[in-house]
Amino acid sequence: MASPVAERRFNPWPVAIFVILVVLALMFLLPTVGVLLSSVKTTREIALGQLWSMPQALFMGNFVEVLGNPAVHRYFLNTLIVTVPGTIASTALGVLAGYVFAKLPFRGSNALFLAVIAGMFFPPQVILVPLFRLFNGLGLIDTLWPVFIVHTALGIPICTLLMRNFFATVPTALREAAILEGANEWQVLTKVVLPLSLPALAVLATLQFTWIWNDFLWPLIFTQSDEMRTVMLGIVNLKGQYSVAWGVQGALSLVASLPTLIVFLFFQRFFIKGMTMGAVKG
Repeated sequence: MASPVAERRFNPWPVAIFVILVVLALMFLLPTVGVLLSSVKTTREIALGQLWSMPQALFMGNFVEVLGNPAVHRYFLNTLIVTVPGTIASTALGVLAGYVFAKLPFRGSNALFLAVIAGMFFPPQVILVPLFRLFNGLGLIDTLWPVFIVHTALGIPICTLLMRNFFATVPTALREAAILEGANEWQVLTKVVLPLSLPALAVLATLQFTWIWNDFLWPLIFTQSDEMRTVMLGIVNLKGQYSVAWGVQGALSLVASLPTLIVFLFFQRFFIKGMTMGAVKG
């Protein structure tokens, strides 16, 4: 008969996994802590190498300068002009394409579906020069149109993939019953399928909004003047009188992260509501 001591022998794996997760969490949080500390310190303190020390007094002048800067207001407005329509357009097109591929297959639809999602695997650097030449020829450089168009186009593959996979799980009997009641395909999509797709739509909206809001590459390529810059470019271009304004950049980084945090918190509740109200038992 085995002794109780042998049965309760210490298992090191849970402790090792816990330690690894703590170390990874600290590695991810360390840059955020550095930004937070720099945002409440003067440029002199940071220049003297006191970034990682706790400040003797909180310096809120960086946030005052950021919130009162008209250029920062323009950066946020430009980012909203690109992010909100880009999120709506890419999600809407992904919903339409995903519904067709999931519920209305046709000859060659699988090949077309593979061609659409293949856009997820092209690195953006490959299409950077051709797109710049295209938009330059159209006279759209230093406007927000190229940024919106590119983000919408690049968001379609992932939106189509996720929505097609989600729509495939919706019972076909629901669509057939709605059609027998006299509904057309648009009514089936908007009144039957989409109410069941709230969790997937919330995930897509959060991912697209975060991705477009935090993007740095495409605004850097397609915009040139300060009036057309987005907030991520604005963070890099904020400078002090004689040197880089580290504290101001840190403050703007924290302020710029608030919209994505708010969107995530809003849709986090929406996830739960969608799962509880739109669940289907089969």
